[in-house]
Amino acid sequence: MQQEERYIKGRPIVTIFHNEQNLYTVLRIRVDESNEAGVNKDAVVTGYFPRLYEEETYIFYGKFTDHPKYGPQFQVDHFRKDLPKTKQGVVQYLSSELFKGIGKKTAENIVDVLGENAIERIMKQPSLLDTVPKLAADKAKLLHEKLIEYQGLENIMVGLNQYGFGPQLSMRIYQTYKEHTLEIVENNPYKLVEDIEGIGFGRADELGFKLGMKGNHPDRVKAGCLYTLETDCIQEGHCYLEKKTFIPTVKKLLESNQPVEIFPEEIEHELLKLEEEGKIVIDEERVFLPSIFYSEKGLVTNIKRILAQKEFEDGFPESEFLLALGSLEERLGIQYAPSQREAIQTALSSPMLILTGGPGTGKTTVIKGIVELYGELHGCSLDPKDYKKDEVFPFVLAAPTGRAAKRMAESTGLPAVTIHRLLGWNGTETFDYNEDNPIEGKIVIIDEMSMVDIWLAHHLFKALPAHVQVILVGDEDQLPSVGPGQVLKDLLASERIPTVRLTDIYRQESGSSIIQLAHAIKNGTIPEDLRNQQKDRSFISCRTTQVADVVKQVVGHAINKGYTPKDIQVLAPMYRGPAGIDELNILLQEILNGTNKEKRRELNFGDHTYRVGDKVLQLINQPDKNIFNGDIGEIVAIFYAKETEEKVDQLVVSFDGNEVTYPRQDLHQITLAYCCSIHKSQGSEFPIVILPIVRGYHRMLRRNLIYTAITRSKEKLILCGEEDAFRTAVYRTDDNMRNTTLKKRLLQEINGNHTPDIGVVKEDMSYEERLMNTDPMVGMENISPYDFMIEDRAEYLS
Repeated sequence: MQQEERYIKGRPIVTIFHNEQNLYTVLRIRVDESNEAGVNKDAVVTGYFPRLYEEETYIFYGKFTDHPKYGPQFQVDHFRKDLPKTKQGVVQYLSSELFKGIGKKTAENIVDVLGENAIERIMKQPSLLDTVPKLAADKAKLLHEKLIEYQGLENIMVGLNQYGFGPQLSMRIYQTYKEHTLEIVENNPYKLVEDIEGIGFGRADELGFKLGMKGNHPDRVKAGCLYTLETDCIQEGHCYLEKKTFIPTVKKLLESNQPVEIFPEEIEHELLKLEEEGKIVIDEERVFLPSIFYSEKGLVTNIKRILAQKEFEDGFPESEFLLALGSLEERLGIQYAPSQREAIQTALSSPMLILTGGPGTGKTTVIKGIVELYGELHGCSLDPKDYKKDEVFPFVLAAPTGRAAKRMAESTGLPAVTIHRLLGWNGTETFDYNEDNPIEGKIVIIDEMSMVDIWLAHHLFKALPAHVQVILVGDEDQLPSVGPGQVLKDLLASERIPTVRLTDIYRQESGSSIIQLAHAIKNGTIPEDLRNQQKDRSFISCRTTQVADVVKQVVGHAINKGYTPKDIQVLAPMYRGPAGIDELNILLQEILNGTNKEKRRELNFGDHTYRVGDKVLQLINQPDKNIFNGDIGEIVAIFYAKETEEKVDQLVVSFDGNEVTYPRQDLHQITLAYCCSIHKSQGSEFPIVILPIVRGYHRMLRRNLIYTAITRSKEKLILCGEEDAFRTAVYRTDDNMRNTTLKKRLLQEINGNHTPDIGVVKEDMSYEERLMNTDPMVGMENISPYDFMIEDRAEYLS
């Protein structure tokens, strides 16, 4: 016998909390009726629904849960309004304040014509209102729209619940499709894959099967194509997929979900339809997402536009430049190396420059020299306060992350922001600044360019004004961007843009073993003294199961030496497992901010316990709050629900003085940051870096991964793990694994006479030849180097 669905019926008394974005709601109701035993006359209900009105009665279906802090709460799966069932009730409802312009007399006319079930009839067939005498067309339209708004959502939520969608996902679907939700879901459930985050092909295919869309149904094949294209481009960083490998992949996906044979020509047919619909672009047997295809093309167009500027061809007279440079060197008490001088001169006399080099090679010194000399030669101040409101401050400095921008500002003394903030990102796929509304400035410097994906690079360059000079700074040997493309690598490989490669090491005191190690790894070699104790680095041998104990001892020793939790950063490439980020964060929190410390406020959320003083990482871009994915902050306050006006737990995080408040339902946006992924650490530097490297990470071990991690360390580097795992990482590369056409387009569109390539060390044996002779991992090319970054990619997209 089927169990009766549990419900409570009543009217809202007060809305305790309501989130306009995801519609999560907490409210107190006056209970009129329930089939649950022992229900009080007042109850708290929680769920996902729009604002409910105090004068209305609702029936909520779900179950009671006992919250450890707030007591009994009725968790709602779905709900509906309790519609009036008498003529008097319907008239009173239609003439209420919910329906502006519908008075009692008009409501009576409607009920006289359409009967006591007028509400249901109007919702199904709005044209029936045309039969009501003296009802104006605009009032009839408004009445129908409001009925859909107030009544339709409940019907939709019930319908989605029957298809197996929970309340949160159902609300997300409703917010996308509104009153057309059930129509779209029932006619083409595969559209959910395109439009709704969190619904993959498997979920849609299961629903499609139930609705009779099986085998080679066109909508099913199209959805398989789009899902494969988006998944591979996002997870692997590709800008396109080759049709010859793409079609078999789609075929395998479609056949794995259902026992049916799909022919390649059927997939080819639907690909052509998708192209006609503008959902994909096929270019020379390459399959693109439109946004990526046009980003590659648009980036090349704007680079060509910038390089075509004529006013920089003559530059400054040699004597004038050398005089200004000498004066600057004297003022700063430094002497630039020949390659650094050449870099500064090239930057000031060219419309565009790429400045690249490893750690310690003086990139920051060159950037400071560029801005100082620009100000000197152009007679402009470096202090923004010296400019009037209508005057343009010529210097524009930006980086992909907040931490990288902060470092840039500290090293130059000039304001620097994230690229998203520079462009005025509004949280969607658009920016305030673009080709029609360009940013203002004369010289634009972008740091950490290796982190910039093709989509962001396109939007950046199309927002650059006319008559601008652009300097791109980055380390070509670091990890590529999380998003599709390998922009810095392709720009360098094209040899179409003036480039300076810095190779001599200057940073830190002479003989820094961290810098020496980084450059050895960059060149594919391992120093003989890897295991020897150095003044600034060490290697501690241990197995995977011993990593946690080693990290615990190293961190404890550092704290005893006077270092703070902010100074210490553990980096790992993997989230799960005994040496993974999740386990290490739990361990480190207990060491650095545990229950044995002074009693601090704490808040439980899912599997996490957050305490005042915890170091946390932002996972989602929030431009309106000026925080972005990858920013690290500290919890400075926790407020419990009974202490807040909204009656919801709140947590306050300080990001370098920018305090951001998180209500409980937004705590999924942060995580502990005592240990974080290597990709998340890009653009940052830390006094102490602890880097476990063990065989358990084997799928993720790559040269650029280890190189990026090591170059995050400023003072101390502690490697712990297995030497053979370290060697595997150094010898294994992922060069040329991303599918892009940026280099090809640059070669086709731009003349090749722009590139003074300075400071490159020539070797007898090429880099590729040496790898072929030394790489023990030959034959493992099909192992993806980006499996470890799936979580990072999901965060990036959100």
